[in-house]
Amino acid sequence: VQLQASGGGLVQAGESLRLSCTNSKSIDSYNAMGWYRQAPGKPREMVALIDRGGRPNYGDSVKGRFAISRDSAKNMVDLQMNSLKPEDTGVYYCSAILIGSQYWGQGTLVTVSS
Repeated sequence: VQLQASGGGLVQAGESLRLSCTNSKSIDSYNAMGWYRQAPGKPREMVALIDRGGRPNYGDSVKGRFAISRDSAKNMVDLQMNSLKPEDTGVYYCSAILIGSQYWGQGTLVTVSS
């Protein structure tokens, strides 16, 4: 599987960004897809996941600000990030999850300045 992420960049606090992840295979083949992030010196953390049925799950720090969506026809998963904070800065990784396996795309850097 190949996961291609795009949409990172440099924004100011309070602004928005939209990340996109395209899967080379059907996203319906996976139990869930979503996004993780890793800030410098910190472990990777779950940001948002969406399961095959479209049910989202968010990390506590992004609830109410981020929204994950999926498009089966395009094999894409998007992450709309609003009201960004400096602590949202990090490398964001797209992931595809099967029971017992997890696949990763290359990261895309999100930098939020104060």
